Amino acid sequence: MDSKLHVSASPHIHSARTTQSIMLDVVIALLPAAIAGVILFGLSALAVIVCCVAVSVLSEFVFNLILKKEQTVGDLSAVVTGLLLALNLPANVPLWQAGVGSVFAIIVVKCLFGGLGHNLVNPAITARVFMLVAFGSMAQAAFPLDTVAGATPLVELAAGNSPSLMDLFLGKTGGAIGETCTLALLIGGIYLLCRRVIQWHLPVAFIGTVFLFTLALVGFDFVTALAWTLSGGLFLGAIFMATDYVTSPATPLGMFVFGVLAGVLTVVIRFFGNYPEGVSFAILFMNIMTPFIDKWTARKPFGTGGVKA
Repeated sequence: MDSKLHVSASPHIHSARTTQSIMLDVVIALLPAAIAGVILFGLSALAVIVCCVAVSVLSEFVFNLILKKEQTVGDLSAVVTGLLLALNLPANVPLWQAGVGSVFAIIVVKCLFGGLGHNLVNPAITARVFMLVAFGSMAQAAFPLDTVAGATPLVELAAGNSPSLMDLFLGKTGGAIGETCTLALLIGGIYLLCRRVIQWHLPVAFIGTVFLFTLALVGFDFVTALAWTLSGGLFLGAIFMATDYVTSPATPLGMFVFGVLAGVLTVVIRFFGNYPEGVSFAILFMNIMTPFIDKWTARKPFGTGGVKA
């Protein structure tokens, strides 16, 4: 019998799933959005995706090599981080900036905190916020190849103009590589739900709160509220990043609370903040709040009655 105590990232016991198999499912679920991004934005989008994934994997490999730690690139978590970061960037972002963001995500946010399972915040979303603050040019969105460059949907909505709902659903608008095509993101989300990689509570609470809160702020104009909901990185963030096992609550109630509060923060930043998009900042803030949400929503052991000793 092996007498050693093995400590690893979730999933642990009572599951046939491994970290690698879960990460592979996430990669598969992100492929529709990645493919749609390349079709819409061209080879420059593919270059950004390849750059982010390659630099992320290389960063983790070199970090483990220098510190003489066990190599973890085989669990595919670095691939997921690189792919998620790329899908959150515009296709016209300089590749060196994409590379810096990837190194920041893997080394600073993930590896320096102990690797997968120990990071306090989502590496991809934190790297996006870092790049937005460090490189102002990253805020300039790319536009599909068959459209004329103009304002992004969120900027148009803020100015009182409502983009076509069909264009928003199919991704024929400006924005980041993987955030514009809602159809592709929904396909990936349904795949993750069917594979039981994620639960519905957090994404539905997040997206639903943004829609309902926006609906109230725009005078209960259903079409305008739906346009706000389909714009920006809401679906990409709610489905693929807010649901990260490490940085999201463990209970259904906690997930629901996380989603509602993230939705409120997103709308507040969109309507009253200095940035047109609030999804990244909302998820980052809620990642920090996750330990407290877990504590407040933890299931009490049967028979204790919640009485403190």
